[in-house]
Amino acid sequence: MMHTFLPFVLVMIFVIVLLNIWANKLKIAYPILLVLAGLGISFIPSLPIIKIDPDLIFFIFLPPLLFEASWHISFKEMKKWWRIIGSFAFLVVLFTAFLVAIVSNYFIPGFGIALGFVLGGIVSPPDAVSTGAITKFVKIPKSTAAILEGESLLNDASSLIILRFALIAVSTGHLVWMDVASQFTWMLIGGVGIGLIVAFLFMQIHKKWSTDGPSDIALTLIAPYFMYWLAEQAHCSGVLAVVSGGIWMSAQRLVFLPSSSRIKGYNVWESFVFILNGSVFLLIGLELPEIVEGIKGEGIPIRTAIGYGIIVTIVLVLARIISSYIALLSTVIFRPTVVNARIMTKRSWLSPLVLGWTGMRGVVSLAAALSIPLQLGNEPFPHRNLILFITFVAILLTLVVQGLTLPYMIKKLNPFRGLENEECDDFHTRTEIKKGLKQHVYVHIKNKYDNDEKWIGHVGMEKVLKHWENQTNTEDIRWIDDNIKEVLLEMFAVQRAYLHELNKDPNINEEIIRAQIHQVDLEEERIRFV
Repeated sequence: MMHTFLPFVLVMIFVIVLLNIWANKLKIAYPILLVLAGLGISFIPSLPIIKIDPDLIFFIFLPPLLFEASWHISFKEMKKWWRIIGSFAFLVVLFTAFLVAIVSNYFIPGFGIALGFVLGGIVSPPDAVSTGAITKFVKIPKSTAAILEGESLLNDASSLIILRFALIAVSTGHLVWMDVASQFTWMLIGGVGIGLIVAFLFMQIHKKWSTDGPSDIALTLIAPYFMYWLAEQAHCSGVLAVVSGGIWMSAQRLVFLPSSSRIKGYNVWESFVFILNGSVFLLIGLELPEIVEGIKGEGIPIRTAIGYGIIVTIVLVLARIISSYIALLSTVIFRPTVVNARIMTKRSWLSPLVLGWTGMRGVVSLAAALSIPLQLGNEPFPHRNLILFITFVAILLTLVVQGLTLPYMIKKLNPFRGLENEECDDFHTRTEIKKGLKQHVYVHIKNKYDNDEKWIGHVGMEKVLKHWENQTNTEDIRWIDDNIKEVLLEMFAVQRAYLHELNKDPNINEEIIRAQIHQVDLEEERIRFV
């Protein structure tokens, strides 16, 4: 078994790398090529049918993918746009699931409202990985990017909650709403609470144990699995546990992770998540033959099943576009102070259309569909294979059609023209931060060391002062002795503290702050090994 499975995994990773290189050359999102490649490979004769265990995706793939996404999101931006993020992550998902349930009940024979909500809970959440990979090649305002990132982190939890209650309704035929309300509350509060508690414990381990780079990286790799598993064991949301814990650890990274661990961990996580993402999207395409066999077993023509999938996909797209316009109108009506009248041009009213077009589906929808039980009592679960097929069609259409047309739509409609004034000029902001950073360090050195007799006439200290005063770098490092190295390391800590305080300014993009901290970390590592 291992001799056949291991070559398959190695070939799969090799194919993922090749397709990613090709996608970068074509300037399209790699999930699109991976799904199409998996679909094409699945038609190869005599290829063994791939059976995906939903627990494998939920437990092995989902926690690290969510943790990595939450690690890179700006909590400051999430707080700034929490209303629209919350509405898209919960209200829009519920609205989408409701529309899918109504349409499925009307168009698909044998589908009741409860079964429609099962399908709606599965296909309602846009995928964080798909959206992030596709928007990488298009220029969108940072406010829109923050909304998409924040929504994609939270909507998985709300959709899985809907699915859980819909499955109960299908199996029992009814729901006790008081029980639903209490369980829903526990899933939310318990999930967030367990995530924060586990994050706190892991941060204490990082701070109080004598960990090094490899140990720190290993701890960050297992942390999301602990969060997810403990939350699921407590019957609350494992997704919310990973997201809440990941966001808090990300915000505290300067406190419990040294610069070497941050630098090494960034590279490890980038490669690890790339392989996980690629594997999942390739497996989505490879899963098709088993799904098609299931459809044939139910006696449903493939053309008919494809038609159902197209109808549901259209509902998903329209529901998101409608919700985007409702969100914009609500902001204009109820929070006019947030909207700058100068930027509300006719073209800006096209932005909800683009926001609505970003709802690509992916790994969570597939895993949720596969999690449907095979049996309901002594009978097969009704229309399980059809739900799987519709889910696959929705993933394929949203990834390929929306993913390929989104860059063209943004370029053609240019809906964000006029919104430039609300965004920071990144180049100007970066320049001002660097200038302020150097001035801050220079003043710190002058105040602390300039009048200290120990350092008067010290060649190394004169070099340090000259370095920061002239804001230049020198390749001559022979002047760095142990005492000067200690001073320089202190300077790096001062810089990070300055950047941390600067990040509290809501008008400064956090990505710029993080990039500058990464530069400081790199410089510190260079000095450590001089």
